[in-house]
Amino acid sequence: MRLALPDRLILALGALAGLLGVLASAAAAHGGGTDSLKTAAQFLLFHAPVLIGLAALIATGAVHRGLTRVSGAAILIGLALFCGDLALRALAATSLFPMAAPAGGIVLMLGWLIAAATAFVRVRV
Repeated sequence: MRLALPDRLILALGALAGLLGVLASAAAAHGGGTDSLKTAAQFLLFHAPVLIGLAALIATGAVHRGLTRVSGAAILIGLALFCGDLALRALAATSLFPMAAPAGGIVLMLGWLIAAATAFVRVRV
């Protein structure tokens, strides 16, 4: 099955999350990074394979496409908010906006919850 554009975006942004995770890890290790930068790197690296896996599941037709896309989008938004805020704090001594990291964490958890729900939603053949 061929991936549609939204699914290719989840795949590409998942790979980009992995790249940014490696970059943030290197910056934390070589630039005297803070624990916040290390945490951002870990979250990016943990979630990159999840996003790639969601795109792969969509491609197989094993999961509800729309719900899985929503899960991927929530995880991507959560990562951007959570990791973006932590990285900005570590590298630029500023925040994305007040409560960005906690909001991102909540959106990440929601993305995981939606991913779990896809196991119970019937796929139309």
